[in-house]
Amino acid sequence: MQIDTNRFSWFQVPENVKKLLILAADTWHNNSESENYMQQAITEAGDNPDILISAYRYFYYKNNYVLALQTTTKLLDKIKKAENFPENWEQLKLILINRREESQIRLYLNAYSATGLVLAKLGNIEQAKEISIRVQEIDPKNDYGAGILLDILTRPAEEDD
Repeated sequence: MQIDTNRFSWFQVPENVKKLLILAADTWHNNSESENYMQQAITEAGDNPDILISAYRYFYYKNNYVLALQTTTKLLDKIKKAENFPENWEQLKLILINRREESQIRLYLNAYSATGLVLAKLGNIEQAKEISIRVQEIDPKNDYGAGILLDILTRPAEEDD
């Protein structure tokens, strides 16, 4: 089968990985086949951030929140290691605030916020709240949606009339 990867020339990953991503999309309705292509793409691309982001979105929209969480965790760990981030949240928070306009930091905050969303979907509400609060402390403009998620998680249940 001939697969045209030229339409994704802006996506900087090897051609074989692009083909696997296209196959995952083309077989979307066959969960096992589609997921197999996505897993191959992840394996072949290693820790490529673009592939991890694509995989997170894929798993999220497939409602496979466990694999979505694994993918965001892998991306967060990759950035933590590359940036030599401290484990202590208060120290890390200062770094994230001071560098929040840098692309790598924005990617980290986006992935961290996504982790909160996935944790909420998995029923880990307290962890999701904690992450949302943390992201909101760094993101006063709510660029990452943490404020919206926190509002949803802390909104009192509506009473029936």
